[in-house]
Amino acid sequence: MTFSSGNVLRSYATWAVEGYIFDGADGSQVAFWTCRETAASAAHAHDYDEYMIVVQGCYTLIIDGERIPLKAGQEYFIPQGVLHSGEVLAETRTIHAFGGHRADRLQE
Repeated sequence: MTFSSGNVLRSYATWAVEGYIFDGADGSQVAFWTCRETAASAAHAHDYDEYMIVVQGCYTLIIDGERIPLKAGQEYFIPQGVLHSGEVLAETRTIHAFGGHRADRLQE
């Protein structure tokens, strides 16, 4: 898989999240995100699969009302179409691999 160089981005789904996004030649994306403040994302679903791993801190994934706390070193696969949301503690760092376009770059 080939990725273009990363650019700083700010996530539109979760307040206070910033990081880097890499675009795959096939339209996929990989994101390295840091949440500067404790925050929550609204329930949403994607037209593609998502894989995530927590590098530092804690991210609580919420699927069908089930709270799934993920700590450093833990991972989760979210199939396309699955409605999910999340809660993240301040200074949590995550890596996400998306099977499609998820985030846009900041225009400087």
